[in-house]
Amino acid sequence: MMKKKLQFLTRFSIGLFLLVVGFNARASIYSDSTVKGEAPNTALLLESNGFNAKKRSLFAVGDQTEHLERGLTLIHFLSATKYEFKTFDTHADPKQSKAMVEVLWKMQKNNARYALLAHDSAAKSLVSELGELQKMGFDQLSEIKSRQAYIAHNLQGALLESIDDLRLSMNIDIPDTISDNHIYFPRIKYEFTPNNDRYIAHAGGEIDGVKSTNSKQALDANYNKGFRLFELDIITTSDGHLVAAHDWKMWARFTDYQGTLPPSLSEFKKHKIYGDYTTLDMKGINDWFANHPDAILVTDKLNDPVAFANAFVDKDRLLMELFSLMAIEEASKNGIGVMISQEPLLGLKGDKIDYLQINNVKHVALSRRIIKNHVEFMLELKKQGIRVYVYNVNFDPGKDEKYVQENEIGLVYGMYADKWVFDTKKSTLAK
Repeated sequence: MMKKKLQFLTRFSIGLFLLVVGFNARASIYSDSTVKGEAPNTALLLESNGFNAKKRSLFAVGDQTEHLERGLTLIHFLSATKYEFKTFDTHADPKQSKAMVEVLWKMQKNNARYALLAHDSAAKSLVSELGELQKMGFDQLSEIKSRQAYIAHNLQGALLESIDDLRLSMNIDIPDTISDNHIYFPRIKYEFTPNNDRYIAHAGGEIDGVKSTNSKQALDANYNKGFRLFELDIITTSDGHLVAAHDWKMWARFTDYQGTLPPSLSEFKKHKIYGDYTTLDMKGINDWFANHPDAILVTDKLNDPVAFANAFVDKDRLLMELFSLMAIEEASKNGIGVMISQEPLLGLKGDKIDYLQINNVKHVALSRRIIKNHVEFMLELKKQGIRVYVYNVNFDPGKDEKYVQENEIGLVYGMYADKWVFDTKKSTLAK
C-alpha cells in the first residue's frame, strides 16, 4: 500500500509540474507588491513566452526562480543578488501601462539597472504610451504586437531589446558593481485578525501527503488540526446519487477501479482510496457534519442549490460555490449560503457590488492568480464585508499556504488550503 501511495505521489507531482509549466497565466503580481530575492551568484536567466508558446515565462537569479503572469514584468536590481519586481497587466489595463511607464522614467533618471520581459500578451493597452516608450528608447516595445515575446535590459549600460513571435531566452551576467537602495515597489501591509474561518480545507484537506481525497479520514485529520470550513467536491453516480469525489477519473486512479465511469452508488461504496481512506456518500457526509456541529460544508462542482440544501443535514452550515447567476439567485431566494464563483462574478455587467448585495452574496471564490489585477475591487469587497477566498494555492512554484498567508491574506479574506500551517492565536500582517 505504501509503495502504491509513493507511486501516486510521484505521478501527481510530475503532473502538477507539467500543469504549472503549461498553464496560460491570466494575472500579474498585484500593484504595490514587492517580492525581493537573494541569490548566491550573478547569473540572470530571462525566458519570455508569447501567448502561442503555451508556456509560463520566468526569470531566475541564481537558484531563485520566479514564474510570471500576463503582461510586462519589470525587475529592478538593488545589487547583483538582490532584486524587486512587479508585473503590470499591460494587456488589460491602461492604468497599469501608464504606471509602468512612469516607473521606467524614474529608473532611467536614477540610472537604475533593470530587465523587462513579456508573458502571454502585453501589447493591447500600451497604445497610449507608445510615444513615451519611444522617447525612452524602447523602439521594439513601442512596436510590439499582441501575443509576442519580448525581453529588454540595461544591465551592461546600454538598453538592449529583443522581440519574437513565439519565445525568447537570454542568459546575462549581472554586474557585481550594482548598488541601489531605491525601492520602486514598496510593500503594502494589510492588517487582519487571525481566525480559523479564513481557511477552507481543500477537498477535505491533505492526509498523509495525499491531496483531494474528499475522504472521511481527511475530514477527521484536518478538523483536529484546526480547520472548521471543509470543501467537498460533489458529483453524481450513474444512478443519480450525490457523493464526494474530485472527478471520476481521479477517483478511479485513487481506487484502482477498472469499471465503467461513473460507477453506481453501490460500486462507489465498495472501494476505498488507496485501500485506506473511506469515501463519502450523502449519508457519510451528513453523519460527519452531524457529529461536528461547528464545521461548515463548502461545496464545489455542484450547481443545484435547493436540491442539495434539502439533502444536507444543516442548511445553516452550508456554503455553496455556484457557477451561474440563475443558481445564485435561486439559492438567495431560498436562504442558502452562496459563494459566487469567479466566472459569473467577473462576467457581471454593471455594478458588481450592487448585485452581490441585492442577492445577499457574502462570499466570493477567486483564483489567487487574478487578484493582483483587481486590487481596488478586492479592497471594495473587503470594505463591504464580502469575503473573498482564493484557490490555486500550491499551483505555482513557491505560492503555497505560507506565501498566501504572508502576502495576500488581508487583501482577500481567506484561502482554500491543503495543509494547516496557521497560527490563529497571534496577530499577523499580510504584506
